[in-house]
Amino acid sequence: MSDLTVTLDGLALEKATAESSFQSLLCRISDILIASAVLVFVAPLLLIVMVLVWAQDGGPVIFAHSRIGRNGQAFKCLKLRSMRMDADVQLARILATDPEARAEWDRDQKLRNDPRITKIGRFLRRSSIDEFPQLVNVLKGEMSLVGPRPIVKAEVARYGRRFQDYARVKPGITGLWQVSGRNDTSYRRRVALDVMFSRAYSAALYYRILIMTVPAVLFSRGSF
Repeated sequence: MSDLTVTLDGLALEKATAESSFQSLLCRISDILIASAVLVFVAPLLLIVMVLVWAQDGGPVIFAHSRIGRNGQAFKCLKLRSMRMDADVQLARILATDPEARAEWDRDQKLRNDPRITKIGRFLRRSSIDEFPQLVNVLKGEMSLVGPRPIVKAEVARYGRRFQDYARVKPGITGLWQVSGRNDTSYRRRVALDVMFSRAYSAALYYRILIMTVPAVLFSRGSF
């Protein structure tokens, strides 16, 4: 009986692995097709926005920030620059002189009224246009259209043992956090949503979140 049980368990595991691999392949194909089509469609808009970003202060238009991806591997996450050139210096000054801002940063890793963000940067963030360069990350296989938002190295400790769930899947441009209130949700809930997505990962969930992203972006839910 024990041999039969082991054989059956092995078959079940093999079937589950095959199903998981198939769904991952399906999502990867969708990533490539959709990301390519969107990039071609938004290329004229991106060119205009990039000129506007450069015109405001003459600085670089693309911001490449080190983030943690699948299996804990670091990669350069691309975004249209929405902050001032001296953003790091500004942040250090704010956190050192404003206790309320420091508490907010420690809690959420974000500032709701962030003075580092430029005027055009606020528009880019509210419309999510600043995320479009990440389609290149998707085509390179570093990200998926759907997954947890890519975190920085300093945030790994905040995930604790749940980091293994985060690292099991590729980070995404959109995900459960984005369609569940985005910045209006607490950091603790964001971690819970990332774990939930990782453990329930499937092609059906992938497509459902893509569909839910449309109204979330149009109504700028939780974006700042």
